[in-house]
This record gives sequence, C-alpha cells and structure tokens, in this order.
Amino acid sequence: MNIEQIIKENRGTIVDVRTRGEYLSGHVDGSINVPLQEIDMRMDELKKLASPLILCCASGGRSSQAHAYLLNKGIECFNGGSWMDVNYYQSQNI
Repeated sequence: MNIEQIIKENRGTIVDVRTRGEYLSGHVDGSINVPLQEIDMRMDELKKLASPLILCCASGGRSSQAHAYLLNKGIECFNGGSWMDVNYYQSQNI
C-alpha cells in the first residue's frame, strides 16, 4: 500500500515535525506537532501513537531526517513530504 492510500484511508498518525510557530500557521487537520529537535525526548509518546506515522514538514527535508531516525529506532513510519501534500491526500478521503 502506498502513502497516499494510507492517508486517504485515515490510517496511522500524521506527525508534523515543523516548529510550533510553523505548525500554528497551518497544518493538517488531526495532525500532532512534534518538532524535529524534540523527537528524541518524545520517543515514548511517539511509540504510543497509532502506526504508521506519516511524517510531514514544509518541504520534506526535516520529515526525511525524522523518517531515517525513527526507522532506525524501529518505528513504522513514512515520509509524507510537505504538509500541504499530506493535507491534499487527506482531503481525498474515499
């Protein structure tokens, strides 16, 4: 199953890794904000979320870093890229 389908079917949890300020300026409905620099100290919280985690940010760079880190920690996740792309996929719910 591809990431678009996972998002459209509302599976897992969308995690926005941008700063709080960026998140407050616009984000995917129902997403949670865990800034990239806080991922390590919030691992217990992330492990409790419904998986897979769909990671997003402004353009895909920070979510790519988070993706590599979380995969290394054994957490099922995908790099969703830009939060606007994830938002679009979510709006296409089937």
